[in-house]
Amino acid sequence: MLDGNRSSCPFCARAASGEDLITSTADVIAFFDRYPVSPGHALVIPRRHSSRLSQLTAAEARALWACVADVQRTIESAHTPDGYNIGVNDGPAAGQTVAHVHLHVIPRYAGDVADPRGGIRWVIPQRARYWGEPGE
Repeated sequence: MLDGNRSSCPFCARAASGEDLITSTADVIAFFDRYPVSPGHALVIPRRHSSRLSQLTAAEARALWACVADVQRTIESAHTPDGYNIGVNDGPAAGQTVAHVHLHVIPRYAGDVADPRGGIRWVIPQRARYWGEPGE
């Protein structure tokens, strides 16, 4: 679903309903992901429908990132993560499937994968592993 149409945007619908909000400000809202990759996986979105990060105002971008700490505190009230992956899929080539900017706050737990080194670098597996290489 990457049509960029506000009227069919599931995140705009969720924002309008107020369903399951973690936190809400004038510029952003946060809620738990409906398809979590780990317990506590949450999304932070701007209230204004924008499909790309570059479309956000400076204030919206600051609010998006500033909300992360509040979301982490909420996650930590129910879970005990050992770390986080925090990121954005910006555009279809980057894997974005909902055409509304959304920042993933993904709790990570010791042992959830055999070797977590490289983290988000694994989006392109053949280029992810750099450790152990000359010049490391």
